[in-house]
Amino acid sequence: MAHSGPAAVPIVLSEDERVELDRRVEDVDRRAAERARIVLAAAEGLSNVQVAAAVGVSLRTAGRWRRSFARDRLAGLDDAAPSGRSKATELVLSEAERVELERLTRRAKTAQFLALRARIVLRCAEGGTDRRVADELGVDESTVLRWRTRFTEQRLPGLSDEPRTGRPPSILLDQVEDVIVATLESAPGADTHWSRASMARRTGLSPSTIGRIWRRFDLKPHLQDSFKLSTDPQFVAKVVDVVGLYHNPPEKAVVLCVDEKSQIQALDRSQPVLPMMPGMPERRTHDYLRRGITSLFAAFNIADGTVISELHRRHRAIEYRRFLTCIDKAVPVDLDVHLVCDNYATHNTAEIRTWLERHPRFHVHFTPTGSSWLNQVERWFGLLTDKLIRRGVHTSVQALEADIRAWIDTWNRDPRPFTWTKTADEILTSLADYLNKIALPTSNDNKEKEDPETSGAGH
Repeated sequence: MAHSGPAAVPIVLSEDERVELDRRVEDVDRRAAERARIVLAAAEGLSNVQVAAAVGVSLRTAGRWRRSFARDRLAGLDDAAPSGRSKATELVLSEAERVELERLTRRAKTAQFLALRARIVLRCAEGGTDRRVADELGVDESTVLRWRTRFTEQRLPGLSDEPRTGRPPSILLDQVEDVIVATLESAPGADTHWSRASMARRTGLSPSTIGRIWRRFDLKPHLQDSFKLSTDPQFVAKVVDVVGLYHNPPEKAVVLCVDEKSQIQALDRSQPVLPMMPGMPERRTHDYLRRGITSLFAAFNIADGTVISELHRRHRAIEYRRFLTCIDKAVPVDLDVHLVCDNYATHNTAEIRTWLERHPRFHVHFTPTGSSWLNQVERWFGLLTDKLIRRGVHTSVQALEADIRAWIDTWNRDPRPFTWTKTADEILTSLADYLNKIALPTSNDNKEKEDPETSGAGH
């Protein structure tokens, strides 16, 4: 026979109480459901020990809620207001505050700590107690109380972090300025540029501190880049002409970017290339054998990315004229041909001018002097170099030319045109801003920009 246990209070339930307790068992509030199960188990005549084992709670907890129900019935299962603390302040939101808090919880770029505080305030405004809100959001009850109180006192600004006190910076602004000025305006003795170690010796700061200052101001003394400013007196007009052709090509015409990649060397390695293996890159000898040279003439179609090409052993006006004849045969006779090319001497000889006069459908657009970056075929030459020539091994010029022809045939089976993104105004404005920044004399307004923004589709 089951022993009722010491001080076990008998529990008898009314029908309404049983229905309410059954409802609380299904409540999302874990504590409310646990207390209801304790009372239901006690109503079946179980002792406190048996109730504790059946519900999975301590003997003390089982006895506490059994006695509380016997004394106050259902009201005894509710949490009593904590002693020494005032009742949680009722939180009422305006419509604007509710909209802003909901935006903070949904916005992808909201900091997670701020989104959590917004959810806490929204749950509190729905009438949740600090403990219930803490259970729902998986935080400590003191966290809920803190942000409920902060919002009540300061409203939305109260959810942001207050300025934090901390150790004052050990590096003074004068020291930072000294590092920046020395980096930009001086050199370390006989050396050409500063290193972290040499700057640290000069200033008395640590090398890591010098590195942090340089990173903060995006200074990289070890790097050097190249540039060339065009001296073409018609620089602006030519930029407008060529870039306008890219953005608005004429109807019933084809636009071809034409140039030569001359002096392509057939290089053979003195020893076989070692293949790539896991943890080890491909290796080749530093020395090589020259097996001859060739020149590639190419015309890049800006509309579809196809390339018309010819290979010649020499690079003269006569080879260029032959290439123009090749273009003339390749392009349908009902289309005009607009050629974008540079100012190389072979492009403007008397022989070439005569040939162009006999073929009036050809229209030549010259890029400014020293501005080969305006010619899209140069970008295509870069792809050819990266993917074939630079790492290629060729024992003869014939082998090199065969590989180039095969690569171009593969390209033309799946051509990819480039997308020119910059307008002429943007290029000229960017150049002017750069020249103003570096304070170079600008007596001649026709200057060249460093590099345009071009991107290859599919690259």
